[in-house]
Amino acid sequence: MSMLEARGVSKVYETRGVETIALRGVDLSIEGGEFTALAGPSGSGKTTLLNLFGGLDAPTEGVVVLDGDDLGSLTSSQLAEERLHKLGFVFQAYNLIPVFSARENVEFVMELQGVPPSERRRRAMAILEEVGLGDLADKRPLEMSGGQQQRVAVARAIVSQPRVVLADEPTANLDSKTAGTLLDLMEELNREHGVTFVFSTHDPMVIEKARRTVRLRDGAVVADERKAGSA
Repeated sequence: MSMLEARGVSKVYETRGVETIALRGVDLSIEGGEFTALAGPSGSGKTTLLNLFGGLDAPTEGVVVLDGDDLGSLTSSQLAEERLHKLGFVFQAYNLIPVFSARENVEFVMELQGVPPSERRRRAMAILEEVGLGDLADKRPLEMSGGQQQRVAVARAIVSQPRVVLADEPTANLDSKTAGTLLDLMEELNREHGVTFVFSTHDPMVIEKARRTVRLRDGAVVADERKAGSA
């Protein structure tokens, strides 16, 4: 069964009467457990498609399905529940809460999920150790480097082991060593826990790691490549 599906998806933005076509009739199915990159130049539509998969935006035409649920048929509260319990997000701009420590940022989603405080703290500290930030758990975002903030964002996205992690240019602000460490961690979670990862990227390192690369140009899928041995 597909974990994510786009069926005839188009997206048109209108600004001051001028229409911009971001996606054009995209059909794409992503199975559970895939490690997939949406690749393409700036303006190709990859971030738009990622946002539609995450229910952060709605298509102008077509249907987006998450784990069997048509996102367009859900109420706003149902959509929020889908995002809370099935999705993890890694944003290029981190989107950390500035007044929270690293640990509090990682705990935040679990708090919304109703996880007890002691369990939240245990899991947050464990994942921060795993991403190499155990000693910075009490630091706030502005006290950390960009690479450290991105690792906190990744920890927050994966700590509750969601069904799907959507990552928008996750390595864009990182040096190659830090990017490699993060990608290794994501790959480990994918292989050991079956978490589905979908990246929007133009980073060759991410594309090399991905087992499937969907290439977009001008809002359309122009290639869909799987590495040998990938299901």
